[in-house]
Amino acid sequence: MKKITLLLLLFLLLAISAHCRELIDQIGRKVEFAESVTRVVSLAPSLTETSYEVGGGGTLVGATRYATFPEAAAQLPRVGTYVALDIEKIVSLRPQLCLAIKDGNPKASVERLESLGVPVYVFDPKSLEDVVDTVVRLGEIYRTEERASALADGYRLRLINVALQLEQTKERPRVFFQIDAQPIISAGADTFLNQLLVRSGSVNLAADRSGYPRYTWEELLGLMPDVVLLASMGGGYTDKQLRSRWEAWSQIPAVHNQRLYVVDADLFDRPSPRLIDALEHLVGLLHPSLTDVQ
Repeated sequence: MKKITLLLLLFLLLAISAHCRELIDQIGRKVEFAESVTRVVSLAPSLTETSYEVGGGGTLVGATRYATFPEAAAQLPRVGTYVALDIEKIVSLRPQLCLAIKDGNPKASVERLESLGVPVYVFDPKSLEDVVDTVVRLGEIYRTEERASALADGYRLRLINVALQLEQTKERPRVFFQIDAQPIISAGADTFLNQLLVRSGSVNLAADRSGYPRYTWEELLGLMPDVVLLASMGGGYTDKQLRSRWEAWSQIPAVHNQRLYVVDADLFDRPSPRLIDALEHLVGLLHPSLTDVQ
């Protein structure tokens, strides 16, 4: 009887494994999950957004609080914020797979989910090329490879087009990107925003610092930016309010030359394909005389 029970258990394990597959995530970990996923929880707004982009949005059964794009994402059950996940809520949604992001989701939360038997596929996009790779990987997860591949090819062409546009000029305006107003915060060398600024043909005046440094008005007057980009990641400010705080300093070239630009914070703060939209928008603001070479 014991031998029969062991054989039965072995048969069941083989049957389960036959309906599973194993992929390597973006940080090099092996992740085993169901052959065909129908219940996925996204643990970051960028992954929610990109899941819809590649055609996997219909499998999502949960998302983090600020995952509001596209509109359908706003209707998903909430599982906390990406930095403060509600593990109990996630488990209650019975996901076959969770999508996590290394720069944001706490490692302890990922390990806790895995200890409870929930597979977690981790992404770690550090460049625009990695964002495109995220599209390809999500296509593989959702089995929408053809759509994801076509999207990725389109994104790569757009990045090439931006690079070709910038070959038309040697101008590199000195830019200060104010990502929040109170206190004044910018983006240092090791951020997505720095990469966007460099690849849009400008000099990031906060690149001598790391992370998201704070600035005083005395420091800003010393920087004297040619262009100021204004966003409000935390919300609570109108476009007029964002501009008015700078307009008192007419000695700053960006103010004197009326090169204060308010930009959409949601377009710039998530490692999703919309960062390529942000890049193209920046090129248009910083180099209005350039022509599209597509």
